[in-house]
Amino acid sequence: MRGMVMPGKAKPGTEMPAMAMPDTGMSGMKMTGTVGVPADRNASGTAWIPDAVSEPMHHFVAGNWDLMLHGAAFAQYDNQGGPRGDSQLGVIDWAMLMATHDLAGGRLQLRSMLSLDRVGVGGSGYPQLLQTGERFNGLLLHDRQHPHDFFMEVAALYDRALTPDVGVELYLAPSGEPALGPPANMHRPSAMDNPMVPIGHHWQDASHVSFGVVTAGIFTRNWKVEGSIFNGRDPDENRWDFDFNPLDSYSGRVTFNPDSAWSLSASYGFIKSPETLDPGHSMHRMVLSIQNGGRLRSDGQWATTLLWGANGHSDQPGLSNSALAEGEVMLDAKNTVFARAEFVQKPADDLALTGGPSGFAPGRSFDVGAFSLGYVRELTQGRGMTLGLGALGTLNCVPSALEALYGSRTPVGAMVFFRVRALGSRATEMAAMKGMKGMNER
Repeated sequence: MRGMVMPGKAKPGTEMPAMAMPDTGMSGMKMTGTVGVPADRNASGTAWIPDAVSEPMHHFVAGNWDLMLHGAAFAQYDNQGGPRGDSQLGVIDWAMLMATHDLAGGRLQLRSMLSLDRVGVGGSGYPQLLQTGERFNGLLLHDRQHPHDFFMEVAALYDRALTPDVGVELYLAPSGEPALGPPANMHRPSAMDNPMVPIGHHWQDASHVSFGVVTAGIFTRNWKVEGSIFNGRDPDENRWDFDFNPLDSYSGRVTFNPDSAWSLSASYGFIKSPETLDPGHSMHRMVLSIQNGGRLRSDGQWATTLLWGANGHSDQPGLSNSALAEGEVMLDAKNTVFARAEFVQKPADDLALTGGPSGFAPGRSFDVGAFSLGYVRELTQGRGMTLGLGALGTLNCVPSALEALYGSRTPVGAMVFFRVRALGSRATEMAAMKGMKGMNER
């Protein structure tokens, strides 16, 4: 298994072969990769997270391949209040497998990330007040989160050291994530137990499922500069296929990890014709993000994310802004709390408020917000998985102009859920380290 560097000489920018280790769940022993960058610093696509925090996953070996498996499923009852709200029993899920192998002096990683959201929550997704984006049966989805496509990611990532301190990477994805924005919300340690997608998703990280992505980058231990060309069109209503279109959009991102606790990024992208039913409409997107985190006692961690994202539309003046602050604290192996606060400037068009005698002007924008707080209690653990019971409450905020439509200026939503995901605990790390220490002493 890659990662624990053994004494001796190695090629510049690479590590010596490492002794196979037991699965360590949420690994505090970061597996060393090219030019000293921890192999699991990549969270989604080619985006980085801080080294001091981890996503829970299983590491194991099959022949000459290092494998990593992680994912989550939320069986939930969702109840969103007010005239625009709804309730639903459903399941949202995703699973990811990554296989890594040495190749031509570098490292090749093959990835697949799949989701059965289309089955679990239906074609129109699940209720979520103030959420917008994509369509179903030809109609704009509003106050609902759309289901993800079955093929969320099918990709290959290759990196190689040019010198002991500089590496290059190439990411090719029939379905994947361009270098635009922070890691997708389900891959951020600050949100990995939060089943709700941010209402600013389409201002920040919505391009994480793009059907056609090519990204090239150059990086050091602390810096990465990368650029992408990709298909900017949103996925269509058929969630089971690949929606290929020309690679007519582009983006660039700079990321800086000054130490193990921080990851800062800035990105810009031009997205051509994201809406299938409005092909003449393109947009510019700018995103700044700050991630921070660290370990908490023997088996916990904390993580936070601050970000600003803005869209500039080809048919509208100025920028439409969004801001997000979120955090998650794994207090110990049994208890996790998480929270999120958001502000978004949502156009009337996105909220389906235009048209008709009482409709708002298409160019009008509304300042909306959402504040949520959740908790998960782990019930049982086994076979590398953990089952938790959780609850999430959300206080939404709308301006007075929308009070009648939402029934209140502060409509409320709530969710209870069972969550299954890979087991992440530093307790398994410590056991693995003690086992290796004993082997070394014999």
